[in-house]
Amino acid sequence: MNDNKEFIDILLQNKRIIYKVCFMYANDNDDINDLYQDVVLNLWKAWSSFKGNSSVSTWIYRVALNTCITGFRKKRNYDYVPLKQDIDILDDCEHDEFLKQMYQLIHRLDSVDKMYIMLWLDEKNYDEIAEIVGVSRNNVAIRLHRIKEKLKKMSNQ
Repeated sequence: MNDNKEFIDILLQNKRIIYKVCFMYANDNDDINDLYQDVVLNLWKAWSSFKGNSSVSTWIYRVALNTCITGFRKKRNYDYVPLKQDIDILDDCEHDEFLKQMYQLIHRLDSVDKMYIMLWLDEKNYDEIAEIVGVSRNNVAIRLHRIKEKLKKMSNQ
């Protein structure tokens, strides 16, 4: 399998991860698409250096989170057109009032807290989150506990 085809296959298999990360940091649909393009570009740039030291999904999370957190949001003209994807998580939020409220609360968190809670909501266990974020399992547990408490207080206001 050539390098381009393998990259596209991996991109298609993990598009939901990329959209979830972008959704957590975007202000609107256009922003999601801009962030998605930035993440895909960064994934493509890093693809040749991916050594398989972690799983592909962990690597994609790292690149996507790093892209979104560092504010890589400048509009540019790229020499590729990203694959058109459906953003089904947005539709889920539109139809479920609880999800909508939850994501509104999460959007009020700072970038790092958003990253932790987003990974936890994506059913990653503490060990997986620790590997993605690059901290100890214990730090993940403490951080998530604090974030959940913060979200509870925010929801009661």
